[in-house]
Amino acid sequence: MANQASNALYQKRFQWVIDYIYEHLDETLDLNKLAEVACMSPYHWHRIYQATYGESLVSTVKRLRLHKAAGKLVNSESSIGDIAKQSGYTSLQSFSRTFSDVYGMPPARYRHSGSHTQFKLSDHTIKNSGTNTMHEVTIKNVESFDLIGLTHTGAYMDIGNAFEKLFGWLAMNNLFSPKMKVMGIYYDDPCTVPENELRSAACVTLSGIDNVELTDNMEKKSIQAGEYAVLQFKGPYSDMHKAYNWLYGEWFPNSGREPADQPAFEDYLNNPREVAPTELITEIYVPLK
Repeated sequence: MANQASNALYQKRFQWVIDYIYEHLDETLDLNKLAEVACMSPYHWHRIYQATYGESLVSTVKRLRLHKAAGKLVNSESSIGDIAKQSGYTSLQSFSRTFSDVYGMPPARYRHSGSHTQFKLSDHTIKNSGTNTMHEVTIKNVESFDLIGLTHTGAYMDIGNAFEKLFGWLAMNNLFSPKMKVMGIYYDDPCTVPENELRSAACVTLSGIDNVELTDNMEKKSIQAGEYAVLQFKGPYSDMHKAYNWLYGEWFPNSGREPADQPAFEDYLNNPREVAPTELITEIYVPLK
């Protein structure tokens, strides 16, 4: 019982810190302040965090700030200077240098030439039976399977908050496995549902799922069996919506298929802590009628 209580306390502390980071990415995030949020001494807290998450707090903050910045570069008309400030950088030069190091090009070039541009809709309707062959969509038969999920409500760009908490819970309970799949389920259409009401879930597959004791904010999720249109996307998560726009706006109208009334899900094939954002590979699954 003592160990369970200790794990629960640490999980709460991880959640406090992750929430604080997401809410204050545009501010100076002093590591001592984050330790204070966790109610622990800086020396011990930073070591516990790195041992649990496999990266330092500095690396986490940097990764999340650049993710936020990449999203604003693609999805807003804000100036690069404003985006730098909104992402916690006091110097435009520092922001541009750091962004270039991680994303492989400076912010201005990324805005116009990043991976999102590969999924621009064509200016004409394709009238033959083929679809745009620039991107390969495969049809897969998927058997039903269960996952453990942590629900997120709000912008899809911020689902990382739920994933960070989920990974902390997995680490504290020694549940990581090389065979584990990391997935996201997306229930709503961001074109019709207000951003603050969007529903999604950060999930993992887990063997022996029925024997795992879940916390109050976790639940078992299920993927239904059936045919799915699958599009593989390579690039930052912040660019993913462009792939969805192409899939729904170009592939479906020319494919002779229709999406089913079930949520889409994403299968993340590599780890954002281990590879550059431009090397991330995601498979997008859309259910078919």
